[in-house]
Order: sequence, then structure tokens, then C-alpha cells
Amino acid sequence: MARAWAEYAMARSDCQIVSLVDLAPENARRFAEQNKLECIIHNDLKEAIKFSNPNLVFDITVPDAHRTIVTTALELGCDVLGEKPMASSMEDAKQMLKVAQKFKKSYSIMQNRRYLKNIRELRMMLAKGVIGDIGYIGADFFLGPHFGGFRDMMDSPLLLDMAIHTFDQARFIADADPVSVYCHEYNPPGSWYRGNASAICIFEFSNSSVFCYRGSWCAEGFNTSWESDWRIIGSKGTILWDGTNPPVGEVVEKCENDNFMNKAHSIKSTESWSGSEGHTGCLDEMFKALIEGRKAETDCSDNIKSMAMVFGAVESAKKGKKIFLRDYLDF
Repeated sequence: MARAWAEYAMARSDCQIVSLVDLAPENARRFAEQNKLECIIHNDLKEAIKFSNPNLVFDITVPDAHRTIVTTALELGCDVLGEKPMASSMEDAKQMLKVAQKFKKSYSIMQNRRYLKNIRELRMMLAKGVIGDIGYIGADFFLGPHFGGFRDMMDSPLLLDMAIHTFDQARFIADADPVSVYCHEYNPPGSWYRGNASAICIFEFSNSSVFCYRGSWCAEGFNTSWESDWRIIGSKGTILWDGTNPPVGEVVEKCENDNFMNKAHSIKSTESWSGSEGHTGCLDEMFKALIEGRKAETDCSDNIKSMAMVFGAVESAKKGKKIFLRDYLDF
């Protein structure tokens, strides 16, 4: 991951890497040699910023370190671009947002799965109203990765480590904010995870639509894509997207009250998104926002809403009840 961020920065004519920071400096030196970087090595972020005087910090540390890294950089006058998740707790996320607002600096988070040609075209279809008003969004995520390591020991590996991607995609697709969540989390037979590796979540959104997430990280056979398998139902029809191929839809030809089943015709996207995909696409947007002096699409003030979905789902599963997210989003 670090290499991808470094390669992006090195490819830009308006960006120069002036320092690498690692608690183990030998790791940073090895990274610099491997990537032919000529920069200062530090093991303390404050020292690095004071010595090198950068205006931008890349935070690609582990989630538990995000709050310290981000707030330190913001307080010392740097904008920050960071890896997901924004924070390891909702309290940390709120504090990081407050610091960014206080010092009037930018903090944006990597949400690379927003930057895919097919999801962008799906979003454009919905924005044009081709299936009318959205009532239901469903996402199925069923994979069986054998990671080993820390994920196998997490209490909620699916929700805390992966679901943020799908939840953020749902917000992007719906163009709406989360209002409430009910979640049932469990660990099915045959799971190789210590914690709950499966979950079913029902979210209510601010546009009155419902988002249903069904997911598992210990589902072997007939796997979905990493981008999930989607069904969006509107007042005039339905769009399907398997996460890999272009989205397709069916729209009713004419709604008649005396029809038992209305006929429908197939539709495809008529617009094409030409931006870069994945991490490059998200970094393009974050840099463009900095240059234009505006908030990036994945600015912390927006991304915290996806974090609220994650931690709200975890709380709902623990308490066994519906959770309203107003307290999570009270900032």
C-alpha cells in the first residue's frame, strides 16, 4: 500500500516526497532505497514536519494510529490524505473532524471503490431518474478469504475491516445519509475466524430508501465480487450490478393499474465515465480538491457518515436493537 501512494506522488510534477516517517527507521530507509527516494528519514512525525516543512502528509499507518498522526499533522499546518478507515472508534473520528475544522485544513480518506467506471455509471443512471425514486438498495457480499493474522482474531472482522467499503458505496449510490441501522452479526459453522465473520444489516437512509447488506467473509463457493452484488429498485424499475460488469436495468413500459404484471424493457448506461479507477482515481480527486480549494468527495466531514454506519451496526449487533445514528453524527 505504501508503495502505491509513493508511486502516485512521484508521478506528479507538483509533488515531492521530502520525508519518510517510521517508528523503525530502518524500514523507511529500505523503502527509500527500493523506490529510489532521496529524502530525510525520521521516526517522529513532529520532528519530520518541523524539519522538512511539508504542506501535505500521507497517513498510511494502522487504524489505531490514525488519530495521533492526523491530528498532529493538522495542528502543525498540514493537509492530510489517509487510508481507510478514518479511525478505529467513532470518538476518534469526531475528534479528528473537529481538529480539521478548527485549523481549517483538509483531511480526506481513501475510498477507492467509489472510483470504478461501472459504479460511476450506475450513479449517473440513478441521478438521471431512469428507475424513478429509489426505494431499495441491496448488496450481497460473500467471499471466503483465508487471510491469517490479525483478522482471524478480530471480534467483528467483516464489519470493522471490510464493510466500510460497501457501506460507503451504498451512500454514494443512494446520494443519501444514513438514519438508522438494525444489524444481526454471527459466525456460521465452518468459520475460521474467532469473531463474527457474517452480518445482515438493514439501514434507513435520509431519502426514505432502505439499504440491506448481507455479507460474509467465510462463504466458500459462488463468490460475489469484492465490489458486492447489487440490486437497486425504484418506482419505475430495477438496476442490477454484479460489481464487475456494467450495470443493467429494466424499466416498466407503462404502469397500468389493471395490469397484473407490467411489461419492462432493458436499459443500459448511455454515459461513460472516463476518470482513473481505484486508488489513482481517489487520489486524483483528493489532489484536485486541494488545488481548487474545496472539500474532496471523501473529505472527513463526509466520510464520517460511513464510519457511523460501521460503528452503528456493531452497536446494534451487540445490543440486539435498532440504533438511530443521530448521536453518531452529532458534531
